[in-house]
Amino acid sequence: MKMLNIFGFAVIISLTTTCRSSITTSLEPDLFEKTLEQTPNPQLVDVRTIKEYAEGHLLGAMLIDVRETTFETLIQKLDKTRPVFVYCRSGKRSLDAAKILEKNKFTLVYNLEGGILSWKEKGKTVEQ
Repeated sequence: MKMLNIFGFAVIISLTTTCRSSITTSLEPDLFEKTLEQTPNPQLVDVRTIKEYAEGHLLGAMLIDVRETTFETLIQKLDKTRPVFVYCRSGKRSLDAAKILEKNKFTLVYNLEGGILSWKEKGKTVEQ
């Protein structure tokens, strides 16, 4: 009987870990940049406001403001099977965006730890 309980517990743990369909990973700027560069056809999303975006953004980033009511509709235009790289000013909104992406069945999400502030602190370039 004990063996059956241990086996049942192992099956539940296995199902719990394999059923998770998406993963968010927060990366510091150097690793975020390296991972972004090494990813074929990445999807880079700035989740800040249009004003913040105009002040400077990562090269090639598309703007989808996480605070807009249309955020969940707009992210449906992204490919759920390809990695999505998200960032904001300091990292909080992009983590919120990552949760929404996960809820919408995106398979892999990378968050820029510390946001564009930490990106700039590292001396990395931004586009205006």
